[in-house]
Amino acid sequence: MLDDRIGFIGAGKMGSAIIKGLLRAGLVERSRLAASDPIEALGKALVEETGVRFMQDNAGLVEASDIVVLAVKPQVMDGVLQDLAAASPGERLWVSIAAGVPLSRMEALLPEGARVVRVMPNTPCLVGQAASAYSGGRWAKGEDLEKVGEIFSSVGLAVAVEEHHLDAVTALSGSGPAYVFLFIESLTAGGVQMGLSREVALKLALQTVYGSAVMARDAKEHLAELRDAVTSPAGTTAAGLFALEQGAFRATVMEAVAQATERSEALGRGEP
Repeated sequence: MLDDRIGFIGAGKMGSAIIKGLLRAGLVERSRLAASDPIEALGKALVEETGVRFMQDNAGLVEASDIVVLAVKPQVMDGVLQDLAAASPGERLWVSIAAGVPLSRMEALLPEGARVVRVMPNTPCLVGQAASAYSGGRWAKGEDLEKVGEIFSSVGLAVAVEEHHLDAVTALSGSGPAYVFLFIESLTAGGVQMGLSREVALKLALQTVYGSAVMARDAKEHLAELRDAVTSPAGTTAAGLFALEQGAFRATVMEAVAQATERSEALGRGEP
């Protein structure tokens, strides 16, 4: 269990999901969690669901926290940090989940020596199944990274990476759920086209993707071996895979990750 007082600036979907994950995992006592948000309705909803303390004053929240999680949109990050920098001297750990905001930018806006960790979670955080990657800034300590790993492991998988890999993480696991949702939609549409009801097709598609992911996660075999085990010579799967290869399925997915990485890099440079 962590003894730190953790404050969340931002009580929206991601911030509240992490708070619920911490409570569900028993990693932090409820009394040591607090959140702030300019939208009072979000705060009230969070208090009703979790019982944690809600504050509308960001500066007060920071002063009362050992770890500050910045669960705000990238476009407001600079303003939030500028408002807090002068009012927040002292030792505390800053954790950002804002996509595309580099460590150097946050460190420049905070007092000299600020310990900052940048995290890229994805939306399955909302159901406790996130894939998150994190990286520490110039002054972040090893124990800071360990704590961040514990916090984000409470809502799924968390891995440490070098910051220059976070754009690729954003493209792969950050944007990845959208690719998977599109694939599920496509599987469902294929079933409907072949005569299944939409309800049955969707149920089968969802369970197929879920079951395959669990198999792939737990198997010792390479993914290619798992695929071959389903593919009989001249069978139905071989015919389906041939159609996917004709449509450049593999290359298209790889290109999606590449283009999303490039876009993440552009956003990090402040390009519109």
